[in-house]
Amino acid sequence: MSTIIEAQGLSKRYGKLRALDGISFHIEAGRIVGLIGRNGAGKTTALKAILGLTPFEGQLSVLGHNPALERDALMREVCFIADTAVLPRWLRVDCAIDFVAGVHPRFDRTRAQDFLKRTDIRMRSRIGELSKGMVTQLHLALILAIDARLLVLDEPTLGLDLLYRREFYDTLLNDYFDKERTILLSTHQVEEVENLLTDVMFIEAGKLVLDSPIEALPGRFAALKVAPEKLAAARALGPFYERESFGRPILYFENAAPASLEALGQVSSPGIADLFVAKMHKVSA
Repeated sequence: MSTIIEAQGLSKRYGKLRALDGISFHIEAGRIVGLIGRNGAGKTTALKAILGLTPFEGQLSVLGHNPALERDALMREVCFIADTAVLPRWLRVDCAIDFVAGVHPRFDRTRAQDFLKRTDIRMRSRIGELSKGMVTQLHLALILAIDARLLVLDEPTLGLDLLYRREFYDTLLNDYFDKERTILLSTHQVEEVENLLTDVMFIEAGKLVLDSPIEALPGRFAALKVAPEKLAAARALGPFYERESFGRPILYFENAAPASLEALGQVSSPGIADLFVAKMHKVSA
């Protein structure tokens, strides 16, 4: 399996603000990786560095290219969807297809047109006449028609209703993703994507606080729902986060012995959303 992205000591400052603080990670081919963090945590800055849109410190290789020096070659193999529409409002849909066909050598016009036939978008409509959901569908159609090895998504469904969000991710998985492609998805809407991911990275204040395959999380983290009379014994085992649900304490542990937890209450594997909340509270503490 080949490495698609390799970062070592990746850093970025905006004045006194350290948006990225020496983070290191690697992403393998054929993975769907969620870069998850709160607003301002450093997600978009990391993506901009990967796409060659901002200078950075440290070492970064994307598909074997240095994004700062080889962006033209890199973008022949990368597609990007941002949280804001970048298509001109005066542009017609058919002209958008013509434009992408003219500038990108790996664009398949027929595939884009076939996708749009499944929507309510008319080819001669202008971008300004489309709803936000339709603009996202058009953007997705243009992206799906490019045979790229890496797809980078920065809050791609922000502002869309539930139906459009569900259709977006269903289309992404069914019509685009395969073992040859890699997806890097930045979001703070954890519940939207937790069932899609193969790997997860939590970022806070420019630092990675978690970098793990999804399949490794159940063996590493545990949530213990404990009876009040056993709460003191559970706390003595060193949980990193505690909350209450329907009057019952729930304690979160990392690398705790399963047998010691099972003797104190009900043990489960936390979902990504709950784990994210727990880890963020730990960072803030």
